[in-house]
Amino acid sequence: MIEIEYHKMRSAQLIHEAEQVRLAREVARARRAARREGSAGHDGAAAESHTDRRRRPRIPRTA
Repeated sequence: MIEIEYHKMRSAQLIHEAEQVRLAREVARARRAARREGSAGHDGAAAESHTDRRRRPRIPRTA
């Protein structure tokens, strides 16, 4: 009998954790969508960048 109760508790815990993960994923998706809508008036890469400087070109290292 104890095993059945343990199984029920563990099952409920896993369902709860899965629901929390699903909710977090949904919130992140909504935030990304809101960010995309907010930056729709700007040009893409520059709007997401915090600075106007471009990245330095990388020079391959010599062996």
